[in-house]
Amino acid sequence: MKNKNIAFSMAIITTISLLFTSCIGSFGLTNKLLKWNKEIDSKFVNELVFVAFHIIPVYPVSFIADLLVINSIEFWSGENPVSDTVSVNKIETENGVYLVETTSTGYTITKEGEELSLYLLFEQNENRWDMEYDGVRQKLFKHIPEDRVVMFLPDGSETIVSLDNTGLIAFRQQTNLAGYYASH
Repeated sequence: MKNKNIAFSMAIITTISLLFTSCIGSFGLTNKLLKWNKEIDSKFVNELVFVAFHIIPVYPVSFIADLLVINSIEFWSGENPVSDTVSVNKIETENGVYLVETTSTGYTITKEGEELSLYLLFEQNENRWDMEYDGVRQKLFKHIPEDRVVMFLPDGSETIVSLDNTGLIAFRQQTNLAGYYASH
C-alpha cells in the first residue's frame, strides 16, 4: 500500500513538473501575506501571526495556491492576478521631492506640491517608450535588434543610436539635445 502512495505521489509530481515547466513564478499571494505580516508593528504579534498562519495552515494553502494555480496563470498570461503591480518610491533631490509610482505599464513621476505628473509609458506591442506630460504624448525611443534604439526627436525625425558610450555621445552631438528630455 505504501509503495502505491509513493508511486502515485511521484506520478503527480512528474505530471505537474511537465505541465508547469519553467514556471517558477513570483508567488504573489504568499509574498503578499508575508509582506502584510512583516508590516505588523510589534515583533511579538508578528511572530504569533507567523506561527498561527503555519498552524491554521494559511501559509501552506497560499503556497499551494500559488504553486498550482496562480503561478500557472502568470506563466500563460504574463500577469500575476494577485501580485502588487504598483509601488511608490519617494526620491529627495536638490530640486524637491518626487514620488515615482511604478506600474505594470511604466512610471508616473510627480513632484510634491504639484498637480501635473510626467508619465513614462511602455508600449509592449511596439517595444517603445513614450512620455506624456500635460496631456501631450510623445514617442521617446524604440528598442531594435543589435543593442540599438530608434530615438524619436521633437521635430518628428528619427535616428538610430547604438547603446554604448560612443553611440550616446554621437547622439548628443548630432542633436544637441543633452538637456532636452530632462527639461520636458
